[in-house]
Amino acid sequence: MNERRSKMKEKLHEKAMETLQAVVPILLIVLTLCFTIAPMEPGILLAFLVGAVLLIVGMIGFTFGVDLAMSPIGESVGTCMTQTRKLWLMVLLTFILGFIVTISEPDLQVLAEQVPSIPNMILVLSVAFGVGIFLVAALLRMLFGITLAHMLIVLYLAVFVLAFFVPGDYVAVAFDSGGVTTGPMTVPFIMALGIGISAIRNDERAEDDSFGLVALSSVGPVLSVLVLGLIYHSESASYTAQPIPEIANSVEMGKLFAVELPRYMKEIAVSLLPIILFFVVFQLIFRRMKRRMLIKIAAGMAYTYIGLVLFLTGVNVGFMPAGNYLGQVIAGNPYRWIIIPIGMLIGFFIVRAEPAVMVLTHQVEEITSGAISAQAMNLSLSVGMAVSLGLAMIRVLTGISIFCFLIPGYALALGLTFFVPKIFTAIAFDSGGVASGPMTATFLLSFAIGACLRVGGDIVTDAFGVVAMVAMTPLITIQILGLVYRVKYGETEGMEQASPVPPADNEIIEL
Repeated sequence: MNERRSKMKEKLHEKAMETLQAVVPILLIVLTLCFTIAPMEPGILLAFLVGAVLLIVGMIGFTFGVDLAMSPIGESVGTCMTQTRKLWLMVLLTFILGFIVTISEPDLQVLAEQVPSIPNMILVLSVAFGVGIFLVAALLRMLFGITLAHMLIVLYLAVFVLAFFVPGDYVAVAFDSGGVTTGPMTVPFIMALGIGISAIRNDERAEDDSFGLVALSSVGPVLSVLVLGLIYHSESASYTAQPIPEIANSVEMGKLFAVELPRYMKEIAVSLLPIILFFVVFQLIFRRMKRRMLIKIAAGMAYTYIGLVLFLTGVNVGFMPAGNYLGQVIAGNPYRWIIIPIGMLIGFFIVRAEPAVMVLTHQVEEITSGAISAQAMNLSLSVGMAVSLGLAMIRVLTGISIFCFLIPGYALALGLTFFVPKIFTAIAFDSGGVASGPMTATFLLSFAIGACLRVGGDIVTDAFGVVAMVAMTPLITIQILGLVYRVKYGETEGMEQASPVPPADNEIIEL
């Protein structure tokens, strides 16, 4: 018992140090801006600092809960359903999982509010349907060894062809949706599911194919919103930015947090409920986990719930107004171009504060037995995020069409798939969805909206697209990391000992 408590304390300490290393640089950058070129009202600054405390505590709880509950559930479900050897059952369960986990994603509600003239429930169900379908496609790819690069090329060609026929107001939001729906709730579960499914195979490419589920699941929402853009037409598709709250004193700030906290408690409870119910039914049918493991998972769910509530309260109440305010002040500077390097600096550090990024980098390091280190992943993602924020700020200042960046960007990313080891392609396209989480959807999007308001641009066409840019650049930087790895070590050297999980017997799947 004492040894178990000691391990838990050690794990919590590790999560706390990782979280502080991720969040403290953002705090220092924002504070430096506040005391130099972008003075901030005391109430907004205080709310930002309180939000930062909630964010830090929430991230510690969430990442700890993922290790205890979400990852074991995903791996267990993936392994168990593939061991049934019944393809129809695997397809059905995978679709249901993709559907309910997407509905559980808190960031999807943010997206629903941003798309005008489409009823929220229709949009949520459509996006969830798209994720479910493409998660099934990812399952079939893993089971039958279909090359991920070939699927991505075909799918993104279809996306860009369809995008040319969709009203411009929907294009940026459609591409944003691909990143928003693969957030802190979806990514840990889907990635763990992939590890569990890959256990069915004992070939040398099993570890490569344990990634890629997030990549394909990110395409579904883009196509769903593009199709909805063809179906729903309205005279006005404008977006009304949320006003920055006026906080006169600490009491008003406390009331603001007190009002929002119960809302997020309810929202996360509703989000987690479908996953919990699915797992309860799964456990009653298969009885796969023992009592001790069930207690561990219950504790992990509690950590996940509390962590997400605190995290989302902190970023939405504290970080979102601060991001909007900073964007307006910096863009109002006589030297407004300075927002480009500032945006790049913020982007470089803020990606490490995304909860799902921590999950991804650790799983990559674990699955590859350290061949691809978390440090190398973090550096590549930070560089990609810095580039994406720089390009996004250029769009805000100039109004350049998002196609001018997305088409050459994805062309380069898809072209690189022919030259890098397959595992890097899968990880890169997974990283695109992972990097664009709640920090991007709140602080960075608000930062872009604030800047766009100040320069008089169109919010829907110029500010939206930040998430899309963030989701694109990691596809390039991670694959460049793969090229470096291939030149330095060779395609398979150092990977041979890496194995996702102990392989099961490779039997024929029943149709």
